[in-house]
Amino acid sequence: MIKKILGLGAIFFCCIISLVFAEETKPAQLAVWNPVQLISENDSIIGLRLSLLYTENENMSGITLGAGWNGTGSDLKGVSLGAVNWTGASAYGFKAGIFNYTGSRSVGLDLGVVNINDGDVTGAQWGIVNVTQGFFHGWQDSVFNYVYGSFVGWQDGLVNIVKGDVSGLQSGIVNSVGGTMQGLQLGLVNCAERMSGVQLGLFNNANSLDGVQIGLSNYNRGADPMLWMVGVNWSF
Repeated sequence: MIKKILGLGAIFFCCIISLVFAEETKPAQLAVWNPVQLISENDSIIGLRLSLLYTENENMSGITLGAGWNGTGSDLKGVSLGAVNWTGASAYGFKAGIFNYTGSRSVGLDLGVVNINDGDVTGAQWGIVNVTQGFFHGWQDSVFNYVYGSFVGWQDGLVNIVKGDVSGLQSGIVNSVGGTMQGLQLGLVNCAERMSGVQLGLFNNANSLDGVQIGLSNYNRGADPMLWMVGVNWSF
């Protein structure tokens, strides 16, 4: 009975190994500067990737530690720590460095001086400059936050800009929403195409207001009932 179990275990192990190598997936990577690396850039890594200056692989699942450029052609799953963390497709996990880039969907946390995502984001971006091309769901915190799509969550920075709709909170020096803002804008200057909620700041502006503006200068350009008020303006 024990021999049978051991035999089946050996067969199973061999099958797993054969599948791993058939898919050109390797357990570890050691790199100096691509192509001076242990595993080809066309292969994928499931495990640990160590790089001195520059490494590149098709897919990466696990932990990447590098002093320079950590490149992933397609999907990244896990942790990537380096000066530059570049992901061509989707990223799931945690990236920390000077510059973090994701070409498609990102789920997790990006911590860096500059964080750029060309797809949708679920999670958080913390840095000096955060830019997202798609839909953002979560928390952006930096000096400059920019979202081309819509936003749900909290955007916190000196300058916060969303081209689409927002549901949640914007807090900063300048807050701007190109679509409908549902929630609270808290800053020195608050602007929204359509405001449904509260604007609290020195200067508040909305082309269409369904809520309350509290500040030194409040513009409701829909002029229903008042175009401009000092202190408080409202429309419901």
